[in-house]
Amino acid sequence: MSIFPDLCAVKLETTLTALELFERCQSEAYALFLDSASTTHEDAHYDFIFRAPECVIRSKNEQLTVSANSIAQLPKAPTHAAQMFDYAEQLMALTGHYNGPEHLPFQGGFAGAVGYDFGRCLEVIPEFNRDEYNSSDAVLAYYCEAVIFDKKRDEVWLVAPEQALKTQKAYWEQSLPPDSNTPFKLVSAWRSNMSEAEYHTKFNAVQAYLLSGDAYQINLAQRYQASYQGCEWAAYKKLRASNNAPFSAFMRTPESAILSVSPERFLSTTSAGEVQTKPIKGTRPRYEDNARDAASKQALLNSEKDRAENLMIVDLLRNDLSKNCEPGSVKTPKLFAIESFPAVHHLVSTITGQLKAGGSALGLFKGAFPGGSITGAPKIRAMQIIEELEPNRRGIYCGSIGYFSQHGQSDSSITIRTLLAENGQLYCWAGGGLVADSKADEEYQETKDKVSRILPVLTS
Repeated sequence: MSIFPDLCAVKLETTLTALELFERCQSEAYALFLDSASTTHEDAHYDFIFRAPECVIRSKNEQLTVSANSIAQLPKAPTHAAQMFDYAEQLMALTGHYNGPEHLPFQGGFAGAVGYDFGRCLEVIPEFNRDEYNSSDAVLAYYCEAVIFDKKRDEVWLVAPEQALKTQKAYWEQSLPPDSNTPFKLVSAWRSNMSEAEYHTKFNAVQAYLLSGDAYQINLAQRYQASYQGCEWAAYKKLRASNNAPFSAFMRTPESAILSVSPERFLSTTSAGEVQTKPIKGTRPRYEDNARDAASKQALLNSEKDRAENLMIVDLLRNDLSKNCEPGSVKTPKLFAIESFPAVHHLVSTITGQLKAGGSALGLFKGAFPGGSITGAPKIRAMQIIEELEPNRRGIYCGSIGYFSQHGQSDSSITIRTLLAENGQLYCWAGGGLVADSKADEEYQETKDKVSRILPVLTS
């Protein structure tokens, strides 16, 4: 039995880029753009446009709500948000038949955004900070319609319900309407939720926890906030042009907009159950002077502290993947590779595995969320300390955005370099993993380096 329509796929005839084509629907609730904005990064393969979901599952304050458009009857939904991914799995089994090219990475399924604070549903975390955001803690929407840009094959595909294929093809191939968006501008200066002196105080508190054995790495972040006016999509386009990040994304919800220029993959799966995660841990700034930039890159590669920090997270993620992967299948084919982005150099490792028989991308995601690269280790204790020391909740920051296709393929980001826009306020975060030999001045400067292509870009 299926409750979602049968799907098929057809090539689109368009000369527009994915960025240009998303203009058509960017103002719609639950319009989602997964944007591999880089032209050179090895993971920049596909761009996805999702719109008009059949149903939406939302989590807020550990409560689950489900809404649907034209579906006559959905299975009864649980009320507690901890079961969100289990319910999505149940609905995924009711997907209609797909009749299209097997190589397409999305063939109907879920996509959306899961904020860091959804982790409260999965682990026991104290509540020192109030929930000040209108946005849901997590949104998973079931999409039967998607436009897929295959950048390596230079093809554009439309996945849509069979009975609506001609209509939707005509929708995407018609000329674009004139841009009527209000120009974006900040109407206040950026302000942080902690001064440099306060950051040092919290840094010292982290060091005390590390030295007492509570944890061996803790991620500490500060949040920037500014007032704004105008169209959030216009702001995203400015950020995208300056960052070229391979896991960029824009999502519109009824309450907010998410603008992400993330460089980091969280989890990917193939239809054959092959798993990959690519944690980032270790950062150095970029410089316009080539010699200075090369020296910065080499310093990162040679840093024992950064390599040790990266290895801690590799161990944590190997453990997280092992919950849902075949015994002995979890490997680390790349350790301490350098990936360079417009603002910073990063130290990136690659971990792979094979899903257990009967396992799923949704189950894997639930078992590993939130990503260890943005919590610290051990994960739960690090999250408890983060809640104690950071003055505000993280919202979408350090969560994830991605898709889960019904045939098993998936991909998701870690939402670093990510902003939340709601009620005329723009929030942006920057943090880093602290270990016993970290130095406060260097770590504070690293948070500045990470937003050096974000805050000034939107200020100008």
